[in-house]
Amino acid sequence: MTMTDPIADYLTRVRNAIQAKHKRVEIPSNRVKLALTKLLLEKSLIAGYTEVDVAPQKMIRIQLKYKGGEPAIVGMRRVSRPGLRKYVSSEDIPRVLGGLGLGVVSTSQGLMTDKDARQAGVGGELLCEIW
Repeated sequence: MTMTDPIADYLTRVRNAIQAKHKRVEIPSNRVKLALTKLLLEKSLIAGYTEVDVAPQKMIRIQLKYKGGEPAIVGMRRVSRPGLRKYVSSEDIPRVLGGLGLGVVSTSQGLMTDKDARQAGVGGELLCEIW
């Protein structure tokens, strides 16, 4: 069965694992999901990840991060979706929770956080918001 929105599936799997207090979650791998996982690790929102090669597709095994029993990721929201794409210029990139959250922008230079995209002066597709 084909998936129409793999980013929404990624966010939902992570969100469900956090709500169920799981220590890790496995997600089917592709380049965008792997770049998003690296971004989350860079911003210390997850504890780590590994790529697992199981048939028929590679998987990303993400170790979720908790601080005192509370998850490091409180919420996630898909912004741009297949039915309604949301493109923003570098000046129009919104701040997530007044700068406390993290916006993920797909640019010509790869996936970037909202702050990094503003500093680099590049816009792109606003994929999701994480706080």
